[in-house]
Amino acid sequence: MDKKTIYTAIKPTGILTLGGYIGVAQNLKDMVKEYNAYICIADLHALTINPDPQVLRENSYKLLALYLALGIDTNKCTLYLQSQVPEHAEINWILSNFTMFGEATRMTQFKDHQAKSKEVNMGLLNYPILMAGDILLYDTDIVPVGIDQKQHVELCRNIAIRFNHKMGDTFKVPDVMIRKEGYKICGLSDPTKKMSKSERGDTGTIFVEDSKEDIIKKVKRAVTDSENEIKYDPENKPGVSNLLTIYACLKNIDVSSVAAQFEGQNYGTLKTEVANAIIETLEPLQKKYYKYLEDKDYLDEILAKGKLKAQAKARETLAKVYNTVGLIPAK
Repeated sequence: MDKKTIYTAIKPTGILTLGGYIGVAQNLKDMVKEYNAYICIADLHALTINPDPQVLRENSYKLLALYLALGIDTNKCTLYLQSQVPEHAEINWILSNFTMFGEATRMTQFKDHQAKSKEVNMGLLNYPILMAGDILLYDTDIVPVGIDQKQHVELCRNIAIRFNHKMGDTFKVPDVMIRKEGYKICGLSDPTKKMSKSERGDTGTIFVEDSKEDIIKKVKRAVTDSENEIKYDPENKPGVSNLLTIYACLKNIDVSSVAAQFEGQNYGTLKTEVANAIIETLEPLQKKYYKYLEDKDYLDEILAKGKLKAQAKARETLAKVYNTVGLIPAK
């Protein structure tokens, strides 16, 4: 039986956080074994925040090096840079004509940007449509995302269903996959908000590049509460629950077992063990990561191979879409 196709993408807008590692990256190696996997470095999506060009390029290489450090076998998956496959930009325009304005403006992340900023560019509005194109180009069956991206995958499904209804059966309608535990790792300084890679100076965010000393310092400062009782209760004890979730995900055990393990102990002990678990996870990863990052020629070779594999499938899908909507492909 053919493997199902899975698609995942991360923007190179900053150094990956511990939350990003737990939410997606930690599982990629297993996904590559189980599925026909497309892994995208979504640098076109990163343009919505107008990043410094050199920083964007460097972050793209860093994300690639991290994937390789995780043990991703590029012979068994398609790992590529989004901007090197122009079919993503092409299908974006076509899908925009099958997306309702109200749908796009109702996206929670877009509304959040509107509320926080006086200037909102069209890229932010178009972001989920580009994401839909990313997914639909590869006949994707499953899209693993964090809870904050679930709405975007639902929009992708709506676009695919609408296109198929109006134009004929063209796109496979994907399903969303959300991890039951660890789907939302929160910041250590504010355990009610997602750990963000944009908060570089925030001691509540742990990055995969952080040193042992920085990790210990950040975890020790993690906000808990005044009760000094360890139990999993996200609503009333978000800080403690966040630490338990991090530990559970890194040790690959359920959070209720972790809560039982630390029952009766103090917050200092919990923080020490969480910091140790993070260090044990990240230190060996970092050694491989920096080794790959030193060899840009090798990284370019990996990207060139990934482009060829991704573009072969993307061109096939786009040709079918062109034919369906009545466009004449170049000979």
